[in-house]
Amino acid sequence: MAATWLNWPVLRQLTGPDRLARGPAARSRRTDEMRARTSDADSVTRSVCPYCAVGCGQRIYTSGGRITQIEGDPDSPISRGRLCPKGSASRELVTSPLRETKVRYRRPHGTEWEDLDLDTALDMIADRVLATRDATWEDADADGRPLRRTMGIASLGGATLDNEENYLMKKLYTALGAIQVENQARI
Repeated sequence: MAATWLNWPVLRQLTGPDRLARGPAARSRRTDEMRARTSDADSVTRSVCPYCAVGCGQRIYTSGGRITQIEGDPDSPISRGRLCPKGSASRELVTSPLRETKVRYRRPHGTEWEDLDLDTALDMIADRVLATRDATWEDADADGRPLRRTMGIASLGGATLDNEENYLMKKLYTALGAIQVENQARI
């Protein structure tokens, strides 16, 4: 029992040789054996939190091709390493066993969902975009002035998109002839 008292961190702090630097006296063997959750990561990728319009920076740690941890990016000028509770829990968004990993589709007037492979779903989207563009294309107005536009396609981008992503989206929609293109950050 006496040996336990002598090894008590508070007693070591008050009476030991490290009275002036109390940190080492407060450390236990268990503390010294602990390792950071990110120490085994193979790579670190920078990203942006997907939740709100703030756009906090994240560091995504992976090991063996799997995400092991997501933390705030201290180099981010927006969040300086901080994340809200939702951003801190975003690893579960990606790694949860409940996450849908297939494209789920319910046909018009259907009552059941069906699974589609990604190529089929992308082909369906492309077909619908082209059909909408063809059906709503305005080549000229009533006076013959050129319009070359479609009013059947519009886009409202989220504020978590960066300038480069918004630029590419604007180029895509302009090439399709859409003129109703806006971004939440500008509204």
